[in-house]
Amino acid sequence: MNKLINLTIDAQTLLLDKLKLLDFTAPLLLRLYLVPVFWMAGTKKWAGMEDTIAWFGNPDWGLGLPMPEVLAYLATLTEIFGAIFLLLGFAVRWISIPLMFTMIVAAVSVHWQNGWLAIAEGSGFFASDRTIGAIERLDRAKSILQENANYSWLTENGSLVILNNGIEFAATYFILLLALLFTGAGKASIDHILYKRFMG
Repeated sequence: MNKLINLTIDAQTLLLDKLKLLDFTAPLLLRLYLVPVFWMAGTKKWAGMEDTIAWFGNPDWGLGLPMPEVLAYLATLTEIFGAIFLLLGFAVRWISIPLMFTMIVAAVSVHWQNGWLAIAEGSGFFASDRTIGAIERLDRAKSILQENANYSWLTENGSLVILNNGIEFAATYFILLLALLFTGAGKASIDHILYKRFMG
């Protein structure tokens, strides 16, 4: 038994402890994964700011939020500057907080009523009546396209899907941001340089 324990300790020392040299990669990759998500969301809102404000405020076909101008600009600028800060690794723990708040608001106000799944899938634990119905419509759409269009060209770069717009993506981004809130930006960041310069 002692031999097995010693072997485990040796493996830990030789392999896993050596991986600490690469511990900068996980927070770096989390940050880089999130950059295009927030950049695209923020710049799209910015490009159509009047429509964004209308969508934030309208209770009939939008979110029906109070102070839509203020909230639209706050959400937009948070996403744009969040993407830039994540890319640079600057103030990552701080910017994670408003970005997480944005994801909570998005999940609750936009995606919640659609269930969990982001892409409609017809079966399984997370499927709902909405996603099951979507598969029937998708099959019908595929049939129409196969009969009346160049279906192989249409699907050459990927399968046709129906967006369910559930909370899956917002929840995933929230969890990634939560990890960054606790771990920080990592060694490959401006935050690390500033920490070493002023705190270390």
